[in-house]
Amino acid sequence: MTTPSGTLPGHDGATDTVREIAQQPGLWREVDRIVATFRESLDAFLRPLTARGDLRVVLTGAGTSAFAGQVLQPALTRRLGRRVDAIPTTDLVADPRGCLAEDLPTLLVSFARSGDSPESVAATALADQVLSEVHHLVITCNAQGKLAREHADRPGSHVLLMPAAANDRGFAMTSSFTCMTLAALLALGGDAYEGVAERLAQAAESIIEGAGADRTVGALVDRAPERIVFLGSGPLKGLAEESALKVLELTGGTLTAVAESSLGFRHGPKAVLNERTVAVVYMSNNAYTRQYDQDIVAELRGNLSPGSVVTVAAGSVPEGSADAWPLPGLEGVEDVALALPGVVYAQLIALRASLSRGMRPDNPFPSGEVNRVVQGVILHSLQN
Repeated sequence: MTTPSGTLPGHDGATDTVREIAQQPGLWREVDRIVATFRESLDAFLRPLTARGDLRVVLTGAGTSAFAGQVLQPALTRRLGRRVDAIPTTDLVADPRGCLAEDLPTLLVSFARSGDSPESVAATALADQVLSEVHHLVITCNAQGKLAREHADRPGSHVLLMPAAANDRGFAMTSSFTCMTLAALLALGGDAYEGVAERLAQAAESIIEGAGADRTVGALVDRAPERIVFLGSGPLKGLAEESALKVLELTGGTLTAVAESSLGFRHGPKAVLNERTVAVVYMSNNAYTRQYDQDIVAELRGNLSPGSVVTVAAGSVPEGSADAWPLPGLEGVEDVALALPGVVYAQLIALRASLSRGMRPDNPFPSGEVNRVVQGVILHSLQN
């Protein structure tokens, strides 16, 4: 698969990260084909479950994989017409009886890049222990990971494997995050999202390949901010959380990144603002919700210097509008889908900010204090 990585900033410590950001549009098309290929078996597994009025759906993962659930939860709640909760594996493993207090029939949707993080398998095992009836949809990028192997042939489990290239080699999850999120949306959202993958891929290609990335992302990073704020509403709040994490990871924590909802930011987190803060606001495609995004944009532009507040919104923008970043061709697309090309901007910010600090994005923690696959977790037995 050919990727437009040559248009992205290069560095001998960024080879994997650059490739994995650039490959996303092609991988999204591949994910679309994978879900279509396995549609029959997915429907045979999922439809009897989602037809049950008492079913609870739990979306789980750790770190970036948890944010996939946060992005998906509002949309899937509406589409499935039943209870859908996003619960990180890190919460579920620490307090399984609190997170799964209601003994309801449950579909546990597990997101995992490698499937080798300690909490990944533990979360599914604890759900089996605590609940009377639980079914597992495992969405992972690693066929050889512990999570995939554990559930490959189990009754009541279905493993949906992402393209092998989505198992990111770089430190931070990029294509793994977007591929797993898209796969879950297509698998659980059904016909409502038919054809959306191609539109998202074309939008992301425009962001990655176009000179606009230098005019927009480059200009923002060139301001040398010491703090960056990401805001969004509904599914785009999960996008804001993932965006902040990408910046923290790839800059080794040297650039402070904060995420909140457009309404929630005033309730304390606004204290982060200073003269060297920049803000990125993800604009909802929902006319009602977008009003709150517009309000916080106007307020922030009154607080911060010109050029310090940018919006990311569906559609194109007038030439020369450096503080409005486009998601071309996505007018009318649900916010949950906007998150996929939207996060490409955050990935590019994180990449460029890392390089500008003389860091190696493929391994921003060379001393190993933070690891690509989490280490140091001791799993404790839960007594019945």
